[in-house]
Amino acid sequence: MVRACKEHLLKSDNPSVVNISSIAGIKGIGSSMAYASSKGALNTMTKSMARNLGPIRVNAVCPGFIQGEWLKKGLGDDIYNASLKNVENSTPLGLAVTPEQVADVIYNFIDISKTVTGETFLVDGGYHLTI
Repeated sequence: MVRACKEHLLKSDNPSVVNISSIAGIKGIGSSMAYASSKGALNTMTKSMARNLGPIRVNAVCPGFIQGEWLKKGLGDDIYNASLKNVENSTPLGLAVTPEQVADVIYNFIDISKTVTGETFLVDGGYHLTI
C-alpha cells in the first residue's frame, strides 16, 4: 500500500506512515505465535521502509493491553476484568491504555515528530517492563 501511495506522500510537506503493531512483536507474548511473529515482521519492515523511503518517515506504534469493549467482548467479562486489574496493578504507571491514548501517539507521529523515523514505540503504560 505504501508503494502505491509513495508519490502522493512525497507531495506532502510532512510525509509519514504509522504502522500499527503490538507489544507481541517486541516481547513475543500472547496466545498466538503467528500473531507475535507477524508483528515482529511488521516492526522489521517498518525499519526497512524508513531506511528506503526517506524523506517519508515510517514508524510503528506497539500497544500493549488496550482497555475497552472490543477486548472485553473477546475475552469475556471475568477474564477481561482480571486482566485489566493485573495490568493496572503491575505497570509502573498504574494504568491500562485506552484507544484514545494510542490514537494520541499515532497523531504525534504523524503531525509533530518530524525528526523521528524507523522507530517502534511501545504504548503500554510500562507493561513491557514487567514481563
